[in-house]
Amino acid sequence: MNRELVTGLAQLSAEKGLPKEVVSDIIARAIKRAYGDEEHIDVKVDVQTGAFKVYLLKTVVEKVEDPKIQVQLDTAKKIKPDAQLGDVIPFEESAAALGRIGAQTAKQVIQQSLREAEREQVFAEYADREGDIINAKISHFEAGSAIMELDRGATAILPRPEQAPHERYFAGQARKVVVLEVRRTLRGPQIIVSRAHKALVKRLFELEVPEIFHGQVEIVGIAREPGSRTKIAVRARQPGLDARGACIGQRGLRVQAIVNELGGEKIDIIEWAESPERFVANALEPAHVVRVDIVPEEKTAYVVVPDRQLSLAIGKEGQNARLAAKLTGWRIDIRSESEVRAEVEPEPEPEPVAVAEPAPAEEESEIRHDLVAEVEAESAQADEEDLDEEDRALLGGKKKRAERH
Repeated sequence: MNRELVTGLAQLSAEKGLPKEVVSDIIARAIKRAYGDEEHIDVKVDVQTGAFKVYLLKTVVEKVEDPKIQVQLDTAKKIKPDAQLGDVIPFEESAAALGRIGAQTAKQVIQQSLREAEREQVFAEYADREGDIINAKISHFEAGSAIMELDRGATAILPRPEQAPHERYFAGQARKVVVLEVRRTLRGPQIIVSRAHKALVKRLFELEVPEIFHGQVEIVGIAREPGSRTKIAVRARQPGLDARGACIGQRGLRVQAIVNELGGEKIDIIEWAESPERFVANALEPAHVVRVDIVPEEKTAYVVVPDRQLSLAIGKEGQNARLAAKLTGWRIDIRSESEVRAEVEPEPEPEPVAVAEPAPAEEESEIRHDLVAEVEAESAQADEEDLDEEDRALLGGKKKRAERH
Protein backbone atom coordinates (compact mmCIF):
# COMPACT_ATOMS: atom_id res chain seq x y z
CA MET A 1 0.00 0.00 0.00
CA ASN A 2 2.88 2.33 0.79
CA ARG A 3 4.21 1.96 -2.75
CA GLU A 4 0.77 2.69 -4.25
CA LEU A 5 0.41 5.83 -2.19
CA VAL A 6 3.88 7.02 -3.07
CA THR A 7 3.29 6.67 -6.82
CA GLY A 8 -0.28 7.97 -6.70
CA LEU A 9 0.31 11.11 -4.66
CA ALA A 10 1.71 13.22 -7.50
CA GLN A 11 -0.92 11.94 -9.91
CA LEU A 12 -3.78 12.78 -7.56
CA SER A 13 -2.40 16.25 -6.94
CA ALA A 14 -2.14 16.95 -10.67
CA GLU A 15 -5.47 15.43 -11.76
CA LYS A 16 -7.60 16.88 -8.98
CA GLY A 17 -5.75 20.16 -8.80
CA LEU A 18 -5.22 19.66 -5.08
CA PRO A 19 -2.13 20.83 -3.18
CA LYS A 20 0.12 18.00 -2.01
CA GLU A 21 -0.38 19.11 1.58
CA VAL A 22 -4.12 18.49 1.24
CA VAL A 23 -3.60 15.03 -0.24
CA SER A 24 -1.07 14.17 2.48
CA ASP A 25 -3.53 15.18 5.18
CA ILE A 26 -6.22 13.03 3.53
CA ILE A 27 -3.90 9.99 3.53
CA ALA A 28 -3.00 10.53 7.19
CA ARG A 29 -6.64 10.74 8.27
CA ALA A 30 -7.55 7.68 6.18
CA ILE A 31 -4.85 5.52 7.82
CA LYS A 32 -5.87 6.67 11.29
CA ARG A 33 -9.44 5.73 10.54
CA ALA A 34 -8.33 2.34 9.18
CA TYR A 35 -6.58 1.57 12.49
CA GLY A 36 -9.81 2.45 14.27
CA ASP A 37 -8.10 4.51 16.97
CA GLU A 38 -7.35 7.98 15.66
CA GLU A 39 -6.56 9.32 19.13
CA HIS A 40 -3.55 7.02 19.64
CA ILE A 41 -2.35 6.89 16.03
CA ASP A 42 -0.10 9.40 14.29
CA VAL A 43 0.84 9.32 10.62
CA LYS A 44 3.68 11.26 9.05
CA VAL A 45 3.53 11.69 5.27
CA ASP A 46 6.39 13.00 3.16
CA VAL A 47 4.85 15.70 0.97
CA GLN A 48 7.49 15.32 -1.74
CA THR A 49 7.62 11.54 -2.05
CA GLY A 50 4.33 10.42 -0.56
CA ALA A 51 6.05 7.95 1.78
CA PHE A 52 4.41 7.65 5.17
CA LYS A 53 5.10 6.17 8.60
CA VAL A 54 2.61 5.07 11.20
CA TYR A 55 3.24 5.66 14.91
CA LEU A 56 1.43 4.26 17.93
CA LEU A 57 1.22 6.89 20.67
CA LYS A 58 1.76 5.36 24.12
CA THR A 59 1.68 7.05 27.48
CA VAL A 60 4.56 6.47 29.94
CA VAL A 61 3.24 4.85 33.15
CA GLU A 62 4.68 2.91 36.17
CA LYS A 63 2.44 -0.14 35.64
CA VAL A 64 1.12 -1.07 32.19
CA GLU A 65 -2.56 -2.00 32.13
CA ASP A 66 -3.17 -1.64 28.36
CA PRO A 67 -0.07 -2.38 26.28
CA LYS A 68 -1.69 -0.85 23.17
CA ILE A 69 -1.66 2.61 24.63
CA GLN A 70 0.74 2.42 27.60
CA VAL A 71 4.47 1.80 28.11
CA GLN A 72 6.68 1.44 31.17
CA LEU A 73 9.21 4.14 31.99
CA ASP A 74 12.22 1.83 31.48
CA THR A 75 11.08 0.88 27.97
CA ALA A 76 10.30 4.47 27.10
CA LYS A 77 13.79 5.62 28.11
CA LYS A 78 15.30 3.25 25.54
CA ILE A 79 13.61 5.30 22.85
CA LYS A 80 13.71 8.65 24.58
CA PRO A 81 16.37 8.88 27.33
CA ASP A 82 14.76 11.88 29.01
CA ALA A 83 11.27 10.34 29.07
CA GLN A 84 9.19 10.94 32.20
CA LEU A 85 5.93 9.61 33.57
CA GLY A 86 2.98 11.01 31.66
CA ASP A 87 4.94 11.63 28.44
CA VAL A 88 3.53 10.36 25.12
CA ILE A 89 6.09 8.34 23.17
CA PRO A 90 5.56 7.50 19.44
CA PHE A 91 6.37 3.90 18.49
CA GLU A 92 6.75 3.24 14.78
CA GLU A 93 4.31 0.67 13.46
CA SER A 94 4.71 -1.35 10.31
CA ALA A 95 2.22 -0.49 7.56
CA ALA A 96 1.73 -4.22 7.07
CA ALA A 97 0.01 -4.27 10.44
CA LEU A 98 -3.02 -2.79 8.80
CA GLY A 99 -3.73 -6.00 6.99
CA ARG A 100 -5.72 -6.42 3.80
CA ILE A 101 -9.01 -5.19 5.26
CA GLY A 102 -7.40 -2.20 6.86
CA ALA A 103 -5.64 -1.29 3.63
CA GLN A 104 -8.92 -1.53 1.68
CA THR A 105 -10.66 0.66 4.25
CA ALA A 106 -7.90 3.25 3.97
CA LYS A 107 -8.21 3.31 0.18
CA GLN A 108 -11.98 3.86 0.36
CA VAL A 109 -11.57 6.62 2.89
CA ILE A 110 -8.90 8.27 0.73
CA GLN A 111 -11.11 8.18 -2.37
CA GLN A 112 -14.09 9.64 -0.52
CA SER A 113 -11.95 12.28 1.15
CA LEU A 114 -10.41 13.25 -2.18
CA ARG A 115 -13.85 13.78 -3.70
CA GLU A 116 -14.90 15.91 -0.76
CA ALA A 117 -11.67 17.89 -0.91
CA GLU A 118 -12.08 18.43 -4.65
CA ARG A 119 -15.65 19.67 -4.22
CA GLU A 120 -14.60 21.96 -1.41
CA GLN A 121 -11.83 23.41 -3.51
CA VAL A 122 -14.19 24.04 -6.45
CA PHE A 123 -16.67 25.73 -4.13
CA ALA A 124 -13.96 27.91 -2.58
CA GLU A 125 -12.60 28.87 -6.00
CA TYR A 126 -15.90 29.89 -7.61
CA ALA A 127 -17.66 31.21 -4.50
CA ASP A 128 -15.26 34.15 -4.60
CA ARG A 129 -15.92 34.70 -8.31
CA GLU A 130 -19.61 35.53 -8.22
CA GLY A 131 -20.15 38.29 -10.78
CA ASP A 132 -16.98 37.40 -12.70
CA ILE A 133 -16.88 36.37 -16.34
CA ILE A 134 -15.49 32.93 -17.20
CA ASN A 135 -15.06 30.77 -20.29
CA ALA A 136 -17.09 27.57 -20.49
CA LYS A 137 -17.96 24.92 -23.05
CA ILE A 138 -21.39 23.32 -23.41
CA SER A 139 -21.23 19.59 -22.66
CA HIS A 140 -24.88 18.52 -22.91
CA PHE A 141 -28.43 19.55 -22.02
CA GLU A 142 -30.70 18.54 -19.16
CA ALA A 143 -34.34 19.67 -19.05
CA GLY A 144 -33.59 22.74 -21.14
CA SER A 145 -30.57 23.76 -19.07
CA ALA A 146 -27.13 23.73 -20.68
CA ILE A 147 -24.46 21.86 -18.67
CA MET A 148 -21.10 23.56 -19.19
CA GLU A 149 -17.57 22.34 -18.51
CA LEU A 150 -15.20 24.57 -16.55
CA ASP A 151 -11.55 24.29 -15.61
CA ARG A 152 -10.31 21.38 -13.44
CA GLY A 153 -13.30 19.21 -14.29
CA ALA A 154 -15.85 21.50 -12.65
CA THR A 155 -19.28 21.92 -14.25
CA ALA A 156 -21.75 24.80 -14.37
CA ILE A 157 -25.45 25.11 -15.16
CA LEU A 158 -26.87 27.64 -17.62
CA PRO A 159 -30.62 27.56 -16.81
CA ARG A 160 -33.15 28.38 -19.51
CA PRO A 161 -34.20 31.73 -17.89
CA GLU A 162 -30.53 32.80 -17.96
CA GLN A 163 -30.12 32.04 -21.66
CA ALA A 164 -30.32 34.94 -24.12
CA PRO A 165 -33.62 34.50 -26.01
CA HIS A 166 -32.11 35.19 -29.45
CA GLU A 167 -29.16 32.78 -29.08
CA ARG A 168 -29.03 29.13 -30.10
CA TYR A 169 -26.89 26.72 -28.08
CA PHE A 170 -25.38 23.38 -29.04
CA ALA A 171 -22.95 20.84 -27.57
CA GLY A 172 -19.31 21.77 -27.96
CA GLN A 173 -20.04 25.49 -28.17
CA ALA A 174 -17.73 27.78 -26.17
CA ARG A 175 -19.31 30.82 -24.50
CA LYS A 176 -18.40 33.58 -22.09
CA VAL A 177 -20.72 33.46 -19.07
CA VAL A 178 -20.99 35.33 -15.79
CA VAL A 179 -21.11 33.48 -12.46
CA LEU A 180 -24.37 34.25 -10.69
CA GLU A 181 -24.36 31.92 -7.69
CA VAL A 182 -22.44 29.01 -6.16
CA ARG A 183 -24.48 26.62 -4.00
CA ARG A 184 -23.59 23.67 -1.79
CA THR A 185 -25.53 20.51 -2.66
CA LEU A 186 -25.29 16.82 -1.78
CA ARG A 187 -23.77 16.22 -5.21
CA GLY A 188 -21.16 18.90 -4.73
CA PRO A 189 -21.00 22.61 -5.54
CA GLN A 190 -23.59 23.85 -8.04
CA ILE A 191 -22.38 26.80 -10.14
CA ILE A 192 -25.15 28.86 -11.78
CA VAL A 193 -24.04 30.97 -14.76
CA SER A 194 -25.86 33.41 -17.05
CA ARG A 195 -25.82 34.91 -20.52
CA ALA A 196 -28.82 37.17 -19.86
CA HIS A 197 -27.74 39.06 -16.72
CA LYS A 198 -26.63 42.69 -17.02
CA ALA A 199 -23.42 41.83 -15.13
CA LEU A 200 -22.22 40.10 -18.30
CA VAL A 201 -22.34 43.42 -20.17
CA LYS A 202 -20.46 45.15 -17.38
CA ARG A 203 -17.67 42.55 -17.35
CA LEU A 204 -17.37 42.63 -21.14
CA PHE A 205 -16.86 46.40 -21.04
CA GLU A 206 -14.19 45.93 -18.37
CA LEU A 207 -12.41 43.49 -20.66
CA GLU A 208 -12.64 45.65 -23.79
CA VAL A 209 -12.18 49.16 -22.31
CA PRO A 210 -8.92 49.66 -20.38
CA GLU A 211 -10.20 52.98 -18.98
CA ILE A 212 -13.01 51.11 -17.21
CA PHE A 213 -10.70 48.37 -15.97
CA HIS A 214 -8.29 50.91 -14.49
CA GLY A 215 -11.06 53.05 -12.96
CA GLN A 216 -10.69 56.12 -15.19
CA VAL A 217 -14.24 55.58 -16.47
CA GLU A 218 -17.03 54.37 -14.19
CA ILE A 219 -20.12 52.41 -15.16
CA VAL A 220 -22.91 54.10 -13.20
CA GLY A 221 -25.82 51.92 -14.28
CA ILE A 222 -27.03 49.33 -16.79
CA ALA A 223 -30.54 48.54 -18.05
CA ARG A 224 -30.80 45.50 -20.26
CA GLU A 225 -33.37 43.51 -22.20
CA PRO A 226 -31.20 40.55 -23.24
CA GLY A 227 -30.99 39.82 -26.92
CA SER A 228 -32.58 43.13 -27.88
CA ARG A 229 -31.11 46.28 -26.36
CA THR A 230 -28.98 47.60 -23.51
CA LYS A 231 -28.47 51.11 -22.14
CA ILE A 232 -25.31 51.75 -20.12
CA ALA A 233 -24.55 55.01 -18.29
CA VAL A 234 -20.90 55.99 -17.87
CA ARG A 235 -18.99 58.93 -16.45
CA ALA A 236 -15.35 60.00 -16.49
CA ARG A 237 -13.43 60.07 -13.22
CA GLN A 238 -10.48 61.79 -14.82
CA PRO A 239 -10.79 65.43 -15.96
CA GLY A 240 -10.80 65.92 -19.71
CA LEU A 241 -11.58 62.27 -20.51
CA ASP A 242 -14.44 61.47 -22.89
CA ALA A 243 -16.21 58.58 -21.21
CA ARG A 244 -18.47 57.75 -24.15
CA GLY A 245 -15.65 57.98 -26.65
CA ALA A 246 -13.51 55.63 -24.58
CA CYS A 247 -16.28 53.04 -24.50
CA ILE A 248 -17.07 53.34 -28.19
CA GLY A 249 -13.44 53.19 -29.25
CA GLN A 250 -11.82 54.26 -32.48
CA ARG A 251 -14.30 53.72 -35.31
CA GLY A 252 -16.53 51.92 -32.81
CA LEU A 253 -14.27 48.87 -32.54
CA ARG A 254 -14.59 48.43 -28.77
CA VAL A 255 -18.35 48.53 -28.54
CA GLN A 256 -18.68 46.48 -31.73
CA ALA A 257 -16.63 43.67 -30.17
CA ILE A 258 -19.13 43.56 -27.28
CA VAL A 259 -22.09 43.66 -29.66
CA ASN A 260 -20.64 40.69 -31.55
CA GLU A 261 -20.13 38.73 -28.30
CA LEU A 262 -23.79 39.40 -27.40
CA GLY A 263 -25.04 38.21 -30.77
CA GLY A 264 -25.92 41.60 -32.27
CA GLU A 265 -27.62 43.10 -29.22
CA LYS A 266 -27.89 46.90 -29.57
CA ILE A 267 -26.01 48.99 -27.01
CA ASP A 268 -26.68 52.66 -26.20
CA ILE A 269 -23.85 54.35 -24.28
CA ILE A 270 -25.27 57.21 -22.19
CA GLU A 271 -23.37 60.07 -20.58
CA TRP A 272 -24.30 60.19 -16.89
CA ALA A 273 -25.25 63.60 -15.49
CA GLU A 274 -25.67 64.77 -11.92
CA SER A 275 -28.78 66.72 -12.89
CA PRO A 276 -31.82 64.40 -13.07
CA GLU A 277 -33.26 66.47 -15.93
CA ARG A 278 -30.10 66.12 -17.98
CA PHE A 279 -29.67 62.44 -17.14
CA VAL A 280 -33.25 61.61 -18.19
CA ALA A 281 -32.79 63.55 -21.43
CA ASN A 282 -29.57 61.66 -22.17
CA ALA A 283 -31.18 58.33 -21.34
CA LEU A 284 -33.86 58.86 -24.01
CA GLU A 285 -31.29 59.10 -26.78
CA PRO A 286 -31.33 58.84 -29.76
CA ALA A 287 -34.48 60.97 -29.41
CA HIS A 288 -34.09 64.75 -29.00
CA VAL A 289 -35.70 66.15 -25.84
CA VAL A 290 -37.11 69.69 -25.61
CA ARG A 291 -37.77 69.88 -21.87
CA VAL A 292 -37.77 67.69 -18.74
CA ASP A 293 -39.72 68.56 -15.59
CA ILE A 294 -38.93 66.54 -12.47
CA VAL A 295 -41.59 66.02 -9.78
CA PRO A 296 -39.77 64.36 -6.84
CA GLU A 297 -42.99 63.76 -4.88
CA GLU A 298 -44.31 61.60 -7.72
CA LYS A 299 -40.86 60.23 -8.63
CA THR A 300 -41.82 61.17 -12.17
CA ALA A 301 -40.06 62.96 -15.01
CA TYR A 302 -42.39 64.75 -17.43
CA VAL A 303 -40.68 64.91 -20.82
CA VAL A 304 -41.58 67.02 -23.85
CA VAL A 305 -40.28 66.02 -27.29
CA PRO A 306 -40.91 67.33 -30.82
CA ASP A 307 -43.93 65.79 -32.53
CA ARG A 308 -41.76 63.97 -35.07
CA GLN A 309 -39.58 62.54 -32.26
CA LEU A 310 -42.39 61.09 -30.14
CA SER A 311 -42.32 57.57 -31.59
CA LEU A 312 -38.50 57.51 -31.43
CA ALA A 313 -38.49 58.58 -27.77
CA ILE A 314 -41.01 55.90 -26.82
CA GLY A 315 -39.38 53.23 -28.96
CA LYS A 316 -40.76 50.04 -30.42
CA GLU A 317 -43.34 48.66 -27.98
CA GLY A 318 -42.16 51.31 -25.47
CA GLN A 319 -38.69 49.79 -25.17
CA ASN A 320 -36.65 53.02 -25.30
CA ALA A 321 -38.73 54.72 -22.60
CA ARG A 322 -38.81 51.54 -20.50
CA LEU A 323 -35.04 51.12 -20.52
CA ALA A 324 -34.52 54.82 -19.82
CA ALA A 325 -36.80 54.53 -16.77
CA LYS A 326 -34.86 51.50 -15.48
CA LEU A 327 -31.54 53.26 -16.04
CA THR A 328 -32.46 56.54 -14.34
CA GLY A 329 -34.82 55.24 -11.65
CA TRP A 330 -37.50 57.77 -12.66
CA ARG A 331 -40.97 57.10 -14.02
CA ILE A 332 -41.00 58.84 -17.41
CA ASP A 333 -44.10 60.49 -18.93
CA ILE A 334 -43.45 61.48 -22.55
CA ARG A 335 -45.66 63.95 -24.48
CA SER A 336 -45.29 65.80 -27.74
CA GLU A 337 -45.09 69.58 -28.08
CA SER A 338 -48.52 69.79 -29.73
CA GLU A 339 -50.12 67.90 -26.81
CA VAL A 340 -48.54 70.27 -24.29
CA ARG A 341 -49.51 73.31 -26.34
CA ALA A 342 -53.13 72.13 -26.53
CA GLU A 343 -53.24 71.81 -22.75
CA VAL A 344 -51.75 75.27 -22.14
CA GLU A 345 -53.64 77.24 -24.87
CA PRO A 346 -57.44 76.73 -24.79
CA GLU A 347 -59.18 76.29 -28.16
CA PRO A 348 -60.70 79.54 -29.53
CA GLU A 349 -64.51 79.74 -29.35
CA PRO A 350 -66.22 79.71 -32.76
CA GLU A 351 -67.70 83.05 -33.94
CA PRO A 352 -71.52 83.26 -33.65
CA VAL A 353 -73.47 82.80 -36.87
CA ALA A 354 -76.34 85.30 -37.53
CA VAL A 355 -79.72 83.56 -37.59
CA ALA A 356 -82.97 85.32 -38.64
CA GLU A 357 -85.49 85.47 -35.82
CA PRO A 358 -88.83 83.93 -36.71
CA ALA A 359 -91.73 86.45 -37.04
CA PRO A 360 -94.59 86.37 -34.49
CA ALA A 361 -97.67 84.38 -35.48
CA GLU A 362 -99.95 87.44 -36.05
CA GLU A 363 -97.35 89.32 -38.02
CA GLU A 364 -96.60 86.19 -40.00
CA SER A 365 -100.34 85.85 -40.82
CA GLU A 366 -100.60 89.47 -42.00
CA ILE A 367 -97.50 89.08 -44.12
CA ARG A 368 -98.92 85.96 -45.66
CA HIS A 369 -102.31 87.71 -46.33
CA ASP A 370 -100.61 90.69 -48.00
CA LEU A 371 -98.53 88.37 -50.14
CA VAL A 372 -101.64 86.47 -51.26
CA ALA A 373 -103.48 89.72 -52.03
CA GLU A 374 -100.53 91.02 -53.98
CA VAL A 375 -100.30 87.81 -55.98
CA GLU A 376 -104.03 87.84 -56.67
CA ALA A 377 -103.89 91.49 -57.78
CA GLU A 378 -101.02 90.79 -60.13
CA SER A 379 -102.90 87.80 -61.50
CA ALA A 380 -106.10 89.82 -61.98
CA GLN A 381 -104.22 92.60 -63.70
CA ALA A 382 -102.63 90.09 -66.04
CA ASP A 383 -106.04 88.58 -66.82
CA GLU A 384 -107.52 92.01 -67.38
CA GLU A 385 -104.88 92.90 -69.90
CA ASP A 386 -105.78 89.81 -71.90
CA LEU A 387 -109.54 90.72 -72.16
CA ASP A 388 -111.11 92.55 -75.13
CA GLU A 389 -113.02 95.88 -74.78
CA GLU A 390 -116.45 94.35 -74.18
CA ASP A 391 -115.23 92.04 -71.45
CA ARG A 392 -113.14 94.81 -69.92
CA ALA A 393 -116.34 97.06 -69.73
CA LEU A 394 -118.34 94.36 -67.99
CA LEU A 395 -115.56 93.83 -65.53
CA GLY A 396 -115.39 97.54 -64.73
CA GLY A 397 -119.11 97.61 -63.95
CA LYS A 398 -118.75 94.78 -61.52
CA LYS A 399 -115.94 96.58 -59.67
CA LYS A 400 -118.03 99.77 -59.30
CA ARG A 401 -120.98 97.84 -57.83
CA ALA A 402 -118.62 96.12 -55.44
CA GLU A 403 -117.20 99.45 -54.27
CA ARG A 404 -120.70 100.92 -53.62
CA HIS A 405 -121.50 97.98 -51.41
